[in-house]
Amino acid sequence: MQVAVALFAVLLAGFSADATVYFKEQFLDGDAWSSRWLESKHKSDYGKWKLTSGKFFGDAEKDKGLQTSQDARFYAVSSRFEPFSNEGKPLVIQFTVKHEQKIDCGGGYVKVFPADLDQADMHGDSQYYIMFGPDICGYSTKKVHVIFNYKGKNHLIKKEIKCKDDEMTHLYTLILQPDQTYEVKIDNEKVESGSLEEDWDFLPSKTIKDPEAKKPEDWDDRAKIDDPEDSRPEDWDKPENIPDPDAKKPDDWDEEMDGEWEPPMIPNPEYKGEWRPKQIDNPNYKGVWVHPEIDNPEYTPDSSIYKFDSIGVLGLDLWQVKSGTIFDNFLITDDVKTAEEFGTETWGATKEPEKKMKEKQEEEERKQTEEEKSKKDEDDDDDDDEGEDEEEEEGEGEEEDTTEEPSPTEDEEDELSPKDVKDEL
Repeated sequence: MQVAVALFAVLLAGFSADATVYFKEQFLDGDAWSSRWLESKHKSDYGKWKLTSGKFFGDAEKDKGLQTSQDARFYAVSSRFEPFSNEGKPLVIQFTVKHEQKIDCGGGYVKVFPADLDQADMHGDSQYYIMFGPDICGYSTKKVHVIFNYKGKNHLIKKEIKCKDDEMTHLYTLILQPDQTYEVKIDNEKVESGSLEEDWDFLPSKTIKDPEAKKPEDWDDRAKIDDPEDSRPEDWDKPENIPDPDAKKPDDWDEEMDGEWEPPMIPNPEYKGEWRPKQIDNPNYKGVWVHPEIDNPEYTPDSSIYKFDSIGVLGLDLWQVKSGTIFDNFLITDDVKTAEEFGTETWGATKEPEKKMKEKQEEEERKQTEEEKSKKDEDDDDDDDEGEDEEEEEGEGEEEDTTEEPSPTEDEEDELSPKDVKDEL
């Protein structure tokens, strides 16, 4: 596998002087991308990738990226770079994704793998370090995955981060700090942040409920109690339903046939429901009993949760029902400002032209649809007019054909020979 040295661990002009860029891919050299990216052979029917800027774009060349091209397929492709560890420094993973196909169900995320990954055999169960990016399926799943592998187990973030679900290009950024904090940005704007230990279940809880503690038997946690001075009124008990006083036995009621007549029941207007004594403050209320906690003997702090020892491969390993997603502008660096500037120079520079091009296409499609509809309506009107003309002509023809010949007069009948009369009859 050819590794382009210019892409890995270089200092880039215009970026922060101390920034290290480990991986950068913009697909600016045409088909040469295939020398840097390897498609997995784990399955024989993986979907094919193609290089394109899509149906609409801000810049025909700069917006070219890898696009999924076949519906209902798994996709697996990856690119290798010089291995590194993020110990003691930030790790920033960033890329753009465009679901121009109005995606219904499919992934738009990336995976960062250890350097020992067998790229030719990469598949859904290949162990990775980080999985990050949008995932959409129907109306219920529209979220950003942030999954870290810790001690061989994948841990999902406990927060729900909503992803973009339109057809435009969006910039996704994950920032992982050595102080074990993180930040997720979409389109260079923070959408979530926090600490690794609090937002993932990497470690057991710091404290647990004291197994020896029990709520005292005399602990009264009732805020309100029945008023002992309150009593039920003597006239309270009334039936819920009573016989209708206005009902009368029908005149044709036959008790031998129909049985004894009983008036129908109606709600009792004097019914007050079940009596309950009024509530008063409980003088013995001690509040809600809180189970005391103790330090969890199984908890051991780990200040290296954020650290990955040998990051060396970035991959796209996903499933899509409807293809058409474009991935571009990949960047892995140790500098937040570098990533932000790169996002501004790429996605930031083309997002408005892309939007204008899409709006123009939609306007042209709208006009074309209206013209086609108008033409169809005109054709339908012409067909109706032709049909009416034909009906009129047919009606005139029928009138001519049904004109009766005059009957012979009596004199004419007398002049007819017997044979002619027979023929007439």
